[in-house]
Amino acid sequence: MMQLLSYIGVLLGTFLFMEGVTWCTHRYVMHGFLWYLHKDHHQVEPGFFEKNDAFFVIFAIPSMWLIYRGTYGDVWWMQAIGFGIMAYGFAYFLVHDVIIHQRFKWFTRSDNTYVRSIRWAHKMHHKHLNKEHGESFGMLYAARKYREKIRHDKKLMAGNRKVQYAPESD
Repeated sequence: MMQLLSYIGVLLGTFLFMEGVTWCTHRYVMHGFLWYLHKDHHQVEPGFFEKNDAFFVIFAIPSMWLIYRGTYGDVWWMQAIGFGIMAYGFAYFLVHDVIIHQRFKWFTRSDNTYVRSIRWAHKMHHKHLNKEHGESFGMLYAARKYREKIRHDKKLMAGNRKVQYAPESD
C-alpha cells in the first residue's frame, strides 16, 4: 500500500512539476534557439499540422523511455515519472489543442472561469507574433491577472447589463 501511495505521489508530483518545465521550455527553448519550430504556431498558415507539433514528439521520447526502463528494469519510480509526463502531455493536448486553439471541435463553448482564463492568457501570449516580448508561457496555470479579468467580465455581463468599455458622457 505504501509503494502504491509513493507511486501516485511521484506521478502527481511529476505532473505538477511539468508545468514549470513547460514554462521554461516554452520561454527559453521554443522562444529561443528552437523558434524556427515554434514560429508557425504564432503565425496563421494553412494546413492542420505545424512544425510546432514536433514538440509533441520531443516531450514524448523521455516519457516513453522512462516508462520502458521503469517497466522492464523494475524501477517503479522511473515508470511513475514517465506516466506523470505522459499524463501532463495528455492534459496539455486537451487544454492547448482542444480547448484553446480548438483544432478539434470537442469543447467549443465554456463559461467556466478557469477555462476562460487559460484561453485569455494564451490569447495574450499569441498577441506577440515574434519570439520577443512574450508573456504567459505556461499552459495549465493562468496568472491571477487573467483570472481576475475573467471574473470582472463575468460581473459586468451578469444579468442584462450592457458592458461599456468607454463611458458615455452624461
